[in-house]
Amino acid sequence: MDEREFLAARFEEHRPHLRAVAYRMLGSVSEADDAVQEAWLRVDRDGGAGVHNLGGWLTTIVSRICLNILRARKAHREEPLGELSEPPDPRQAPEEEALLADSVGLALLVVLETLDPAERLAFVLHDLFAVPFDEIAGILGRSSAAARQLASRARRRVRGAPVPEREPRRTVVEAFLAAARGGDLDALVAVLDPDVVIHTGKTIVRGADAVAGGARAFARIAALAQPVLAGDTPAAIAYDDGGEAISVALFTIADGRVLALDIIDDPDRIAALELAPLDE
Repeated sequence: MDEREFLAARFEEHRPHLRAVAYRMLGSVSEADDAVQEAWLRVDRDGGAGVHNLGGWLTTIVSRICLNILRARKAHREEPLGELSEPPDPRQAPEEEALLADSVGLALLVVLETLDPAERLAFVLHDLFAVPFDEIAGILGRSSAAARQLASRARRRVRGAPVPEREPRRTVVEAFLAAARGGDLDALVAVLDPDVVIHTGKTIVRGADAVAGGARAFARIAALAQPVLAGDTPAAIAYDDGGEAISVALFTIADGRVLALDIIDDPDRIAALELAPLDE
């Protein structure tokens, strides 16, 4: 085994951890995979000679890539919605993607979306992965004390975030579907939190106006959808003409508005959901 093959093998050993870090940083499985792949390209180009702590070095590389992505997001807050479906990624087994997505509650991801990129990095690395502040400071280019302060500020915001209310979940889901079916932009904006976040595969949309602007992308699915519970999460499931489930939208709701939507169209992930009627 030559040096490159050895490095590739070691990288694969660390890939699950790197994906977990990237997912919590970015809130998107597809973007997390892209960040990890970019990390490998950099490692493959530069080599790992003289690196004593490979895991820490790789985490630093992935974190810096994620930080750049988060900063780019902040500079371009609204993104086109595009299509709701995307071709499955052959590199990633659906069951692994489901486990990764389920390992972090959508409500936490919604709160993390509100953090400044540096705050998010400091909080995720320290509070979720126990990375020392000295290492976080090096990634951010700040002092250890500043990194500690960023994590502390993020922690207060996470702890102070409102707990999504259970009522009136069905009313909110039905209002969203009705507005999407009818193309009523005003009604759609009214049921969305101003800072709503929607994950649709590789696409992430932020802000009520941006979501409403792409309402036509929801119309076809909304016309076929009905409210359900996915575990304890309010959701809407759409079936094709043959009765096969083609999409499930998971709702995070607070104060009578939609805080977040996670739209799933992978058949294996849909089949793994425990669905029941949403009677509330």
